[in-house]
Amino acid sequence: MNTPPLKLLLSGFAHRTWGPRIAAAVPTGGLAFVTAEEAVASDGPCEADIAFMTREVTGKSSKDNPTPELRDFEIVLRRAPRLRWLQIHPAGAERPIYRELRDRGVKVTTASGATAVTVSHSALGAVIALNRRFPLLADAQRRHAWEPRLGERAPRDLNGQCAVIVGLGPIGRNIAVLLKTLEMRVVGARRSPDPVEPCDRTIAYDRLGEVLPEADWLILCCPASPLTRGIANAAALAAMPAGGHFVNVARGEIAVEYDIIAALASGHLAGAYLDVFENEPLDPASPLWDMPNVIVSPHTASHSLGQNEAIFEIFLDNLARWRDGRDLRNDVDGLG
Repeated sequence: MNTPPLKLLLSGFAHRTWGPRIAAAVPTGGLAFVTAEEAVASDGPCEADIAFMTREVTGKSSKDNPTPELRDFEIVLRRAPRLRWLQIHPAGAERPIYRELRDRGVKVTTASGATAVTVSHSALGAVIALNRRFPLLADAQRRHAWEPRLGERAPRDLNGQCAVIVGLGPIGRNIAVLLKTLEMRVVGARRSPDPVEPCDRTIAYDRLGEVLPEADWLILCCPASPLTRGIANAAALAAMPAGGHFVNVARGEIAVEYDIIAALASGHLAGAYLDVFENEPLDPASPLWDMPNVIVSPHTASHSLGQNEAIFEIFLDNLARWRDGRDLRNDVDGLG
């Protein structure tokens, strides 16, 4: 008896871009494609067994404003009673649809690790830019003002400064490696206090308050969870030394935005790099836009020309694992 082909749901763009390489990775007749556009047009059940949600599906969606393409893809996922696995392109899986599918017994896997290098480079660039006062220099340039950073206005040397990195997944570990090359001291916070190289010290999330008085830099790169939401609040920021800096390449809800703004406005925080926000896109009326010591980034710390290929390679690896009955990489349920 012939085994029916595995049916893969993906966007039309992904089918055109990756279809031949996906088909080549599976024995002839072992895979059939279903595009989201065809499935939406059919207005009936989708027979997909597995699905690959690529970046162009989410496009310019934010967590608060999904694009029509994303809404359509989610409609099809809900119409797929046979669906057993969904590969997504982000490193995090916070969208409600992912929880909904997991509650149905669908495996959801992320592309954790695919963006670690680019996000860590963004964080490193932010640390150097803020420490060297690049945003203030750019502001002076716009005003045609010659304002050398001399005397008390001169930047501190980065070597010897302490960075507290909250989250030690692939991104956090990469950031730690890069900061150690600058001869900075690195404290990492994660679920457990088990040591993680190259951190000088590792603590559990619930001990964060103990190390914040040492933190010249507070860098968030952790998943959003009950343990981390709101962890960067007024009390946490007040515990940092005056003149510290804040970097968020994680999720907006991990920081209390009002408290970040207040700490920046008071001067307690000397500067911040913010790639994520409580509500996205950031409200045009937000004071963050006009703060000269703040770098506002529209949730693009992970973007690069090579990112899609890295995500695709994770999907191909997981597709082979799925067909062989092996554990999948980055299974959200397995990540706790």
